[in-house]
Amino acid sequence: MTVYLLAGGGTAGHVNPLLALADHLRAVEPESEILVLGTKEGLEARLVPERGYELLTIERLPFPRRPSAYAVTFPMRYRRAVAETREMIRARGVDAVVGFGGYASAPAYRAAKLEGVPVVIHEANARPGLANRQAARHTPYVAVTFAETPISGAGSAARVTGMPLRAEIARLGATIGDPETRAAARRHFGLDPSRRTLLVTGGSLGARALNRGIGGSARRIVDSGAQVLHIWGRLTELEDPGVPGYVVLPYCDRMDLALTACDLVVSRAGSATVSELSGLGIPAVFVPYASGNGEQRLNAAGVVAAGGALLVDDGDLTPEWVDRTLIPLLGDESRLAEMSARAREAGALDGTERLYDLVREALAADTKEPR
Repeated sequence: MTVYLLAGGGTAGHVNPLLALADHLRAVEPESEILVLGTKEGLEARLVPERGYELLTIERLPFPRRPSAYAVTFPMRYRRAVAETREMIRARGVDAVVGFGGYASAPAYRAAKLEGVPVVIHEANARPGLANRQAARHTPYVAVTFAETPISGAGSAARVTGMPLRAEIARLGATIGDPETRAAARRHFGLDPSRRTLLVTGGSLGARALNRGIGGSARRIVDSGAQVLHIWGRLTELEDPGVPGYVVLPYCDRMDLALTACDLVVSRAGSATVSELSGLGIPAVFVPYASGNGEQRLNAAGVVAAGGALLVDDGDLTPEWVDRTLIPLLGDESRLAEMSARAREAGALDGTERLYDLVREALAADTKEPR
């Protein structure tokens, strides 16, 4: 029996690939034990127990960026988190640590190194986070979603595995182009099964720029002959435009059906979203999040360069852009088909299996005496 400690959390970008690997481990190694290291404040505090995994927690410790009282206490608190994680590794007999970035990863990487436990790192974004960048110097087992990600392992290049995806998303690859399956998905949302469909989503929290830019043009899009499934997100304060053929949902718990129903997607460019759409061959218009460190623009760069997606900034989501670019694209069946093929060539649906292979490779190379 192998004992795995999967470390990461804070945001969906860290938690979802972690859970995808955990689900795969549970399916192929039912006798193995899967532990998750996170914090009490992160998204993992809810999602990990809901999925049936044991969550171990340490203090949430962001790296200090400027002098402060917190910065003075950080070294002591970090050493304590590492010591707590080392004790977990020893007490539970952990055989491998797989980290996905986030607050829990840095102490896990350090603790594993001190305990002589192999470390595997997965970096989801095109711009790597601090914890993963630092730890990658000490392990040859580094995986990335995007080939352009500037990170490498100790003495070796990073392995391009792609993004570990939820099993229900990966399974769509075999059925997503089937006309009957698409028609059924559209009927699920009250859409016309035979009408060209645009999916608009800013994620579970929504994106005001997308909601205003596309929602404000609802009548023109529908009058062009298309229909829209718009997932607005739970924390936005906008109203349904009230246009027949323009279906609004505050939240969607069947994204597999939403993706099956659409011909084109307008969305943010989080690494999971880019990976899912590219792997499934869904043409996209990516609207990268304007704040932060610019990672979303980088996430989308590969599939945009391949011709499978377009890129547009928040400020360019105007009625003129909708009339000039979006509506003609929705009506161009041959161009959508070409974009679909190019997106699929740029993406992959087997990221979970590829990461699992790297984890098993790290275990096979571990030569220390069994504990």
